[in-house]
Amino acid sequence: MKYVAKTFLGLEDVLCDELKALGAQNIRKERRAVSFEGDLSLMYRTNIWLRTASRVLKTIRSFEASDADTIYREVKKIEWDEYMSVGQTFVVNATVYSDSFRNSQFVSYRTKDAIADFFNEKYGKRPSVRLTNPDIYVNIHISNNQCTVSLDSSGDSLHKRGYRSVQTKAPINEALAAGMILLSGWRGDSNFVDFMCGSGTLLIEAALIALNIPPGIFRKQFAFEKWNDFDADLFEEILNDDSEERDFRNKIYGYDLSAKAIEIATQNIKSAGL
Repeated sequence: MKYVAKTFLGLEDVLCDELKALGAQNIRKERRAVSFEGDLSLMYRTNIWLRTASRVLKTIRSFEASDADTIYREVKKIEWDEYMSVGQTFVVNATVYSDSFRNSQFVSYRTKDAIADFFNEKYGKRPSVRLTNPDIYVNIHISNNQCTVSLDSSGDSLHKRGYRSVQTKAPINEALAAGMILLSGWRGDSNFVDFMCGSGTLLIEAALIALNIPPGIFRKQFAFEKWNDFDADLFEEILNDDSEERDFRNKIYGYDLSAKAIEIATQNIKSAGL
């Protein structure tokens, strides 16, 4: 199966290294993304383990299109009942880099119409669109005239780890924080110091790296848990496997001029179980 992991500009090489460590195949660096191939187990592990990715997309169809009607026809060709049921809700997100398509929202509408019409013609019913917390997240990416339709296996961005119970103003993104640490080459073989720790994001991400704890263990749910092919037993086995955790014998220090920030950082560190 083909996948694409999204990330920040400048973190593509770090993400490639993460994917190699997880056993991904045919890894290819793109702009703000890395494409790769793997099985169902790998998809679960990437969502749980990737520190610098924002989401993992499963590619289900690629085609060329220069107008919205072609997008509609090609999207409608997909056997959507293999991926969702008519009783599930869905949302379509479009990312467009093309002179042929000026309005990403219109692309989303035509994609949505194609999915709804597929079900209506086959079952006499249409699945409902739900913009917040839908069952199925559909993604369409257009670069020039090349279109890729994917299912978002993550749902909420993977940077939303789930350990942050309180935050300061403008906290650093967790995936970006992890990327900064990994780019520095630090892996826990020395002390770690953050003199402006704020809500403690860098401290927590450093601890997770040093202890080799997957950042996804704090998440309450991933989007793939509502897919037709979700393997609950396999997912639980991967999620509960702590065999790769390691000891950390050095220290992590956090400082901040704000006593409130120190208080918040302490709460978040406790929330992360560290």
